Amino acid sequence: MAYWAGFASLRAAVAPFHFINERGVIMTLNDIKKTAVLGAGTMGPGIAQMFAMGGYEVTMWTRSESTRDKAKEALYKSLQTFVEEDLLAADKLEDTFKRVSFALTVEEAVQGADFIQETIVENKDAKIELFEKVDKVVSDTAIIASNTSGLDVFALMPKNRLKQAVIAHWYAPAQLIPLVEVVKAEQAPQSYADVTVELLEKCGKTAVLMKKFIQGYIANRMQMCLNQELFYLLDNGYCTPEDIDKAVKTSFIPRAVVLGLCKRADFGGLDMTANNFKNKSYKMPPEVDMPKTLASHVDKGELGFKTGKGFYDYSGVDKAQLSAKRDKQLFEVFKLAKKFMDDPV
Repeated sequence: MAYWAGFASLRAAVAPFHFINERGVIMTLNDIKKTAVLGAGTMGPGIAQMFAMGGYEVTMWTRSESTRDKAKEALYKSLQTFVEEDLLAADKLEDTFKRVSFALTVEEAVQGADFIQETIVENKDAKIELFEKVDKVVSDTAIIASNTSGLDVFALMPKNRLKQAVIAHWYAPAQLIPLVEVVKAEQAPQSYADVTVELLEKCGKTAVLMKKFIQGYIANRMQMCLNQELFYLLDNGYCTPEDIDKAVKTSFIPRAVVLGLCKRADFGGLDMTANNFKNKSYKMPPEVDMPKTLASHVDKGELGFKTGKGFYDYSGVDKAQLSAKRDKQLFEVFKLAKKFMDDPV
């Protein structure tokens, strides 16, 4: 856990953030005792794991017993992996696992929760329905956080709950990727966002607090720009998927681990960057409703790793073994990233 917490900003020397509830009582991070994770699919188990590793009691809501059982298995296996990577003491595994309980109703999951993390499917109607259920049972002081990746979730929440609303956007796998992007609703006090940041960093995440909401936040917007160019190159036959992956993995992606994007521009010279704009050195590809390469794969049911084929062919591959290898390599990458972040250029 010490390694994972290394990604968090250093706030130990800063006085605890606080917020004031409607009764005028000052609350600090110490008053957040219980968390709830609403949704036990792709993101839920990893998020619950990080809260549990941070010392919090967690109740995870899922609609079905089968999903609950899969989430339990995923959580336990992930904790075992953290032990193997020396990120969790072996004698802490069982206690950490026991901090996570499961509920088949929203009411039971939210009951007594001080911080609620919604992480269900990216569907407007589903989120509206869930928030309506939360509205009926949540306390007036709990922080209500959404993991939405592309929706303006603040437009979907009951208006009377916007004063408690923030977005805490995690990246998959939630227990591996350090980043969580945080932004509050306009109606919520700044201190709600501050408490959210402090909570996430206590749980070992790197929280980036945005000044105001924009769909896609930071990292997803950067990735969408890359995707637009990626499909332009593929659709027009300039290169293969393998060429693209080889090019980025041997150039700006590893460089970004050291410099990021803004510092890279500083080192290259902002005058050079300015000249690239002045000289029109790069022209954005034309917008399309759907890249033809992407549409072709989707139409054929080639959805990537989960279906056995996408840009690459995964047929005949042991998926569990390959996922474990991916996780192992991600651990190594982020350990290296931490080393550079601890001693930045």
